[in-house]
Amino acid sequence: MPNEDYNELFWFTVVAEERSFTRAAAMLGVSQSAVSHSIRRLEERVGLRLLTRTTRNVAPTDVGEKFLQAIRPRLDELSADVADLMRFRDIPSGTVRINLGDYALESVVWPKLRNVLKDYPDINVEFFCDNGISNIIEQRFDAGVRLGERLDKDMIAVRIGEDWRLVVVGSPDYFKRYPLPTQPEHLMDHCCINSRQSSSGGLYAWEFEKDGRQTRVRVNGTLTFNHSPAMIDAAINGYGLAYVPESLVAEHVAQGRLILVLGDWCPLFEGYFIYYPNRRQMSPALSVIVDALRYKPG
Repeated sequence: MPNEDYNELFWFTVVAEERSFTRAAAMLGVSQSAVSHSIRRLEERVGLRLLTRTTRNVAPTDVGEKFLQAIRPRLDELSADVADLMRFRDIPSGTVRINLGDYALESVVWPKLRNVLKDYPDINVEFFCDNGISNIIEQRFDAGVRLGERLDKDMIAVRIGEDWRLVVVGSPDYFKRYPLPTQPEHLMDHCCINSRQSSSGGLYAWEFEKDGRQTRVRVNGTLTFNHSPAMIDAAINGYGLAYVPESLVAEHVAQGRLILVLGDWCPLFEGYFIYYPNRRQMSPALSVIVDALRYKPG
């Protein structure tokens, strides 16, 4: 039977169990004539007489009683399944897939979510680290995390972190062998640790700015990573200069394990945002995550 006949099946069960068109109509919130016409259409469709009607009584026929016993459990099961699905409208649950870089995950996202998610055991979160620029719609992500300057214009975006910068660092041992660079162009004469962007496959060109002058330097070296902690470890062990988030190397610089250079050339980037395609499509689970990540200055 076509999908539009489910109402007729349900109305039949109410009439058969109440044994009254009047009471059934009151329970269903419709007119008695609407119920009567619906049952008549059902009987015509199945080719069976389901109810016996008199001026005072309505009762299932023998075949109508068998019909009732056959469809009632199925309708109850369907109602239970629908009710179970409806809870997803309001209760945060289900899987949320987020595309982001490793530094965003380690410095902003995970520190804010690791305690919050304990209160929502029905939420499953999948973090996919990609230091490039992925299309979250094509790759079926629910949300992504990017720096503000890289956001697509048609996305809803919520700021989740403060401004930060990349800095150039090298070990004291390295600078015993090479002079300190004072201009970005000097990096061409140094051994540098490259970073490969996952989405494009290309090497990241180091970006610098000072007094309104912007420049990008494509550096050379023997090592390439797409993971900041590995780059930092390589720099500490004298393999070359690394261009990494300042917060990740602040302690190393303070302890003398690394030396920061070209600091006046390292610009601030607009902080991280979580972004998603359309506010109306936000699930309760994604709403919990966005609210937990929202940046609160001070």
